[in-house]
Amino acid sequence: MLFIKDNLIVKVHTTSKDAGKTATDDVTNRIKELLSQKATINMIFAAAPSQLDFLSALVVANGVDWSRINAFHMDEYIGLTRDAPQRFGNFLKANLFDKISFRQVFYLDGLEPADKECERYTHLLLEYPPDIICMGIGENGHIAFNDPHVADFNDYKYVKVVDLDTVCRQQQVNDNCFERIEEVPTHALTLTIPVLMSAPYIYCVVPFRSKAQAVYSAINGNISTLCPASVLRTKENAILYLDKESASLLKMSDY
Repeated sequence: MLFIKDNLIVKVHTTSKDAGKTATDDVTNRIKELLSQKATINMIFAAAPSQLDFLSALVVANGVDWSRINAFHMDEYIGLTRDAPQRFGNFLKANLFDKISFRQVFYLDGLEPADKECERYTHLLLEYPPDIICMGIGENGHIAFNDPHVADFNDYKYVKVVDLDTVCRQQQVNDNCFERIEEVPTHALTLTIPVLMSAPYIYCVVPFRSKAQAVYSAINGNISTLCPASVLRTKENAILYLDKESASLLKMSDY
């Protein structure tokens, strides 16, 4: 099923695998179109278990010249050891960056001095402005690590340090990334909402019942930082991919 809320295109599928495959088809078609128009493009990726079906389909997609694509990721914990599997850079390295020969991969480093790392990554984003963003939505409605209490639709920064709220940290336990909430870092680096929204094309993959309330709020609530993902409704060329679980609170006859 497909419907549009404000500017946001919403595609509802039966399974997470189906949603990931449709997102892959849309993303790869857009990549090919853009690469027919310019020499290189820049993409930003999210790291989360919810993205695995999408990433698994993406790495086996045919006909994409990844050597003309620069890759970024959108957030990173502060303080985890370099070999920690929970580091988002390591997650994407294992599931994407080591499986595709990108032109360049730019990692956020949560062990470097935070202010300097924010400045370094900001300069990279200015040099390589995003063309395509592949993202998700958190259980609290966050995009990247812009939790409701730190989200700013008019943020003047490109990259900033944030403290993570309890719902966000508990999600990392729910996703089996950490055994206990006490193990989840309290702070992280994140790209800000204006940077995410600056990309001409956004593809947002959000499966699982645990995301159903966030999806409902993003689609039906006010456009507000109380649910940061609601900002997607203001964006042309943004597509939200759901499975039947994440769409379970939506009444399809309303759209």
